[in-house]
Amino acid sequence: MKKILPLAMITSLATLLGWSVPAPAGSTPATAGLQLWSLRDELKKDVPAALKFAASLGIKAVETAGTYGLSPEKYRQAIEAAGLKAISGHFGFDAWAKDPAAVAAEAKALGLHYAGVAWIPHKAPFTPADVQRAAEVFNRAGAACAQAGIQFFYHIHGYEFQPQGDATLMDALIRACDPQKVSFQMDTTWVFFPGQDPAAWLRKYPGRWSSLHLKDLKKGVARGSLAGKTDKENDVPLGQGQLDWPGIFKAAREVGVKFYIIEDEAPTVAQQLPQTLQYLQQFR
Repeated sequence: MKKILPLAMITSLATLLGWSVPAPAGSTPATAGLQLWSLRDELKKDVPAALKFAASLGIKAVETAGTYGLSPEKYRQAIEAAGLKAISGHFGFDAWAKDPAAVAAEAKALGLHYAGVAWIPHKAPFTPADVQRAAEVFNRAGAACAQAGIQFFYHIHGYEFQPQGDATLMDALIRACDPQKVSFQMDTTWVFFPGQDPAAWLRKYPGRWSSLHLKDLKKGVARGSLAGKTDKENDVPLGQGQLDWPGIFKAAREVGVKFYIIEDEAPTVAQQLPQTLQYLQQFR
């Protein structure tokens, strides 16, 4: 892995972006970071080297997705040894359903402030029964996380936008979850790809979004799919795809999103991340 742009002057994403989101009393200020799933192939080979690469870009905050064979404590040590801080993490739905207190304890061992899930197991299409089952799991998980001083969230994935009357199953899921215990993480591509407007959804449910995944979709890719997946090569550096970033960031500021997370699943992620960081400099 190597950088393709001189980014040594970047000391942190939070400084780079210069976002100052009005946050509720007692909450942390807006932070930006990287979803480490972006570097999954590199982490499988060499955890310290992959984390060092992330830090070399100026990244300070990260979101976890697995620990690559390490205990939570050992993985946290590796993250912190690289000069990074794990703020948030993804864990499997089945683990939350089976023992939410155990997952919350793992999140606590990693030092996380947010812990959530990125996929609801289901047979397509997503159904109202899936919503009911997920909401029950999420509300229990949210209660367990609250006991541990952690905010639980669900990372939306696109299949939830099945129409239901004059709304969608995404609306039904948000309304079925306790707003005091369950927040939501918007993945911008997984809202845009199904044909929805990320900024409009941020404003539709103010106060429900704890974080935002920053991901762009290659120009020319058709929208409207509820599959919840697309070719990973359709992930492009921010600003080179179809999403309206100025409009999304404006809405995110308005509703008080506190944590912004870059995610890039493309096989060329090592080359694309510096381009994304360079694009974001205009939003200082």
